[in-house]
Amino acid sequence: MVDINNTHKKCNICKKEYTTIHTEVKPGETICVCNTCLETAKNNFIFICISCGEVYLRPKKQMIERIADPETKKAYMLCEDMQLIQGIDMCLHCDPAGIVEHASNQKSAQC
Repeated sequence: MVDINNTHKKCNICKKEYTTIHTEVKPGETICVCNTCLETAKNNFIFICISCGEVYLRPKKQMIERIADPETKKAYMLCEDMQLIQGIDMCLHCDPAGIVEHASNQKSAQC
């Protein structure tokens, strides 16, 4: 749920603009998103690492084309018209070994 209050904080996505638009990503932790980044989310999936704050933008059409798993592809296709900003637990910036381990586990689970 997006909430608006009277406190201006820096956007967690672009880290440039100040905004009052925010949402809670986990209990007690909020992220702020400016109107420009909300507009960007129309054509891109935006992923923000909850651990370190690193932001990844991926073009929706390109990302959907690259997904091999049919169920995952269907889920992202259903979100194509949404302004989606997705929180992720870890990323290559804060935990490269964790990402490699997770990817290795995913490949071995699908074999």
